[in-house]
Amino acid sequence: MKTSDFNFDLPEHLLAERPSEHRDESRLMVLDRKTGAIEHKLFKDVINYFDEDDLFIFNNTKVFPARLYGNKEKTGAQIEVFLLRELDPETRIWDVLVDPARKIRIGNKLFFTEDESLVAEVIDNTTSRGRTLRFLYDGSYEEFRAKLKELGETPLPKFIQRPVEPEDAERYQTIYAKEEGAVAAPTAGLHFSKHLLKRMEIKGIDFANITLHVGLGTFNPIEVEDLSKHKMESEEVIITRENAEIINKAVEENRRVCAVGTTTMRAIETSVSSNRKLSAFNGWTNKFIYPPYDFGIANAMISNFHMPKSILLMMVAAFGGKDFVMHAYEEAVKNEYRFYTYGDAMLII
Repeated sequence: MKTSDFNFDLPEHLLAERPSEHRDESRLMVLDRKTGAIEHKLFKDVINYFDEDDLFIFNNTKVFPARLYGNKEKTGAQIEVFLLRELDPETRIWDVLVDPARKIRIGNKLFFTEDESLVAEVIDNTTSRGRTLRFLYDGSYEEFRAKLKELGETPLPKFIQRPVEPEDAERYQTIYAKEEGAVAAPTAGLHFSKHLLKRMEIKGIDFANITLHVGLGTFNPIEVEDLSKHKMESEEVIITRENAEIINKAVEENRRVCAVGTTTMRAIETSVSSNRKLSAFNGWTNKFIYPPYDFGIANAMISNFHMPKSILLMMVAAFGGKDFVMHAYEEAVKNEYRFYTYGDAMLII
């Protein structure tokens, strides 16, 4: 498979700048792999495709406000600092991205507060934009993390041109988010409302949770044409024994098992055995899923509409069938579905 096999024309006006007014009233395209049928619904209609005892698997990661703005010592130039990963809580060392990066060198200091109570020193270069920072803060670790949250901004993707607004703090987070650690939202889950989850519960649909802390590597452009040569960045995954057992029971009983989002799918496919058994897992995954691929757990999937030539589109195409999914994307463009983070959703059954 080649990267160019997943290209398509996406008009810029279809990139969603804002979420739908109500979470569960975004549009839903339903793809039936057996019949080849495509239906156009609202997201809240998803419940009609599932029965009692069917299972939804959610990614319960929670996004933290990862985008900070500091000022460079001496020049006072404003620098965006995007927190990627905490390397050492004790010494408060983080991997970050800086922008503009050209003049940020080892030894430079960045000041985040007027009283200089929060300062960071650049201690390493990791990539062209990547740096390792040591934060200096005169307080406990809990107070330090609280300060980061206070100063941080909801990390909306760069393509959203508007300023971050107060509603983004809530809407760029699933309603079941629990385990903090993501720098990007698992967007397929953004469509679930409390009301919809309650209706699903009343219907007897079961739920399981995994955790995959979404990093920015998932959204990096693929710079090779031969997909076998692409290297994924690692993301942290936690699957508890209890949730693995819930999922295994559903698989054994041949129920419909729906992975909510590409992050959920990547997590469960990281820890599934050849006999379709999911194991408890606590570690990192750099799994890259693209066609052809034999999925071991889920037989249904929910996903947003993704960008051309993206890793996420490739996984959806592997699950739904490349030709079918690419045809569906043509239909989505024709019918003006909204794409990407705050966009509409697709259900593949």
